[in-house]
Amino acid sequence: MADQLLDQLRDVVEGKIDFEGQKLAERIVNFALSLVGAIAFLAGWLLQDIKLAVYLGLVGTAAVFLIVVPPWPFFNKNPINWLPVAVVAPPVNLVIDEKMLK
Repeated sequence: MADQLLDQLRDVVEGKIDFEGQKLAERIVNFALSLVGAIAFLAGWLLQDIKLAVYLGLVGTAAVFLIVVPPWPFFNKNPINWLPVAVVAPPVNLVIDEKMLK
């Protein structure tokens, strides 16, 4: 039973994200952090409160972190189907440096 729980936890934590999901995550991070930075700067400038600007920046960054870092299902909409591993038979009667290898 403990092995099943550990396997489920491992599946959740592993974070399977496809290449399109990585691109989407990068776009979300770039847009959201730019927006958070602009809002924090404007709020701090208009209210002349640096403490508010820093807190808004930290809260916004934490929110973006919670949106992007977990492996949400929408980050894995285009999984890649890898080719199966091919079994290659070793060559027979291989000659290396005039020595026959079997």
